[in-house]
Amino acid sequence: MDTPVPPRDVGPGPRRRDRHGRGMRGPIAPPQVPLAASRADAFADLVQDSVERLERRWPQLADIDFLVLEVPRLDGTWNDEAVPLGGTIAARDGRPARVVVYRRPVEIRTKGRDERAALVHEVVVEQVAEVLGLTPETVDPRYGED
Repeated sequence: MDTPVPPRDVGPGPRRRDRHGRGMRGPIAPPQVPLAASRADAFADLVQDSVERLERRWPQLADIDFLVLEVPRLDGTWNDEAVPLGGTIAARDGRPARVVVYRRPVEIRTKGRDERAALVHEVVVEQVAEVLGLTPETVDPRYGED
């Protein structure tokens, strides 16, 4: 037992087979079908659809950056009672204004894709209204309708 056991020879690169010898897993669905899109990608598409809908009426939205983040930061800007669904960052130092939509809080409050799309659009409208200094009803006349 005095001689150390030499390490196994592991070749460079990824393993070609799993430990049961059945090969590596492949994709569940081809990339062109909706099933292949992640939840984050699908949510980003909902935000983009909402922005494109508003840009027809408000072309100045092209100067605003729209971001999707997982959750809001815990920096004390919001209270314990309500987790924000979105936020804004004012333009400064040559940076454009930013509208942020938080994915996880929105997903938790919705049950299906249609309900999620409606809430995303509502959040985007509210945040755009804040950036532009307008009321949400001015930004989107259908705001608040079911």
